[in-house]
Order: sequence, then structure tokens, then C-alpha cells
Amino acid sequence: MKYISLIIFFVATAVHLYASLRKDKPLRNKSKPFILLALIGFYISAASSIRPAIVLALFFSWLGDILLIPDGIKWFTAGGISFMISHFFFALGYLEDIDFSMISPLIIIALALLFNVIVFFIFKKLKPHLPKQLFYAMYLYLLINGAMNCFAIFRCLSNPDLSGIVTLIGAALFFVSDCSLFFVRFDKNSPLKTHFLVMLTYSIGEFLIVLGLVLR
Repeated sequence: MKYISLIIFFVATAVHLYASLRKDKPLRNKSKPFILLALIGFYISAASSIRPAIVLALFFSWLGDILLIPDGIKWFTAGGISFMISHFFFALGYLEDIDFSMISPLIIIALALLFNVIVFFIFKKLKPHLPKQLFYAMYLYLLINGAMNCFAIFRCLSNPDLSGIVTLIGAALFFVSDCSLFFVRFDKNSPLKTHFLVMLTYSIGEFLIVLGLVLR
């Protein structure tokens, strides 16, 4: 089952990336739902111990994918809320492997400052292009993604093995994907004109998060 799920994941991802490059929206919409469904199947069949928080995180990522398919601010907002919930459950899933006694409070403060600075500069660049009603909601969303990344880093520091490193890289790619999406959707002057980079970093990111958890 896990190998079948992996094959479906890679095929659906490849088709979706091809459609993104070609700006083939109908094919993108048809292939998109299968990416996370296959990844959920892989996690459930490959993990030695299934964590409900991770299953919920993947489910809300899948739901976010579906909600982002239609155009419009309402759908974009609904998708963003679903992904926000997904980040919360990912962080909750990482928490099982985190030993905070091994992490200096200075590291926690430094990471919080780092992601706040990164998000500030991203939105300073985006502000002229964003709908006013979405600005603060999107700002909060990216901070929550940053918090999920912080928990991935804490997990890696608590368990400095392949599992921690792989999941950390996946979380970072998820952050890059969200930043790319904001520029593709709202900044018409951005060099990012298609969803290819968004979905490449997103698909690989989600896969690496799951792979790292499976390796654990």
C-alpha cells in the first residue's frame, strides 16, 4: 500500500507541475486533490506509529488545496484558515519528539525574532499589492507557518538525526511555498508568473515532513 501511495503521489505531483508550467488550469485542478490524498495513504501505511495530529495536519492541508482551487477572496481565505489549522496540527505532532530541556531559551527567542523579521520584510514588499482586508490575516498566517517551522527546528535539536533534518527541510520548503504563493497571487510585477515553484516546494515540503516522521 505504501508503494502504491508513493507512486500515485509522484505521478500526481509530476502531472500537476507540468500543468503549472503550461498554465493548464483544468489539469491543475484535476491533479491537485490526489497529491495529499496519496501522501496521507503513504503516512498511514508506512508509519510504525500513526500520530493522529499528523493525519489531521495532512487532512487540513488537503482541504486547503481543495478550497484554493476556485478563484475569489472568500475561497482564498477559507483555504488559508484550513492551512493554518494544518500548521497547528503539524506543530502538535512534532511536540511528541521535542525535549525543551535540551533547547536554550536564547535559541527560542532568536528563532522567534528571526521569523518575525522575515515575515515583516516579506509583507513590506507585498503590502502595495494585497487587498487591505487580507493583509493582517495573511501576516498572521505566515507567522503561524513560522511557528510550525520553529517547532520543526526544536524537534531537530532534540533529535539531531536524519528524521529531524528531513522534516526540518520539509517545513522550510512549506514556508517558501507559502511566500511564493503570495507573490504569484497578488504581485503582478513578481518574476514568479506560474504556480510551478509554489507547488514544487509545497509537494516536496509535505513529502519530506512526512518522510522524516516515518523515519522516526
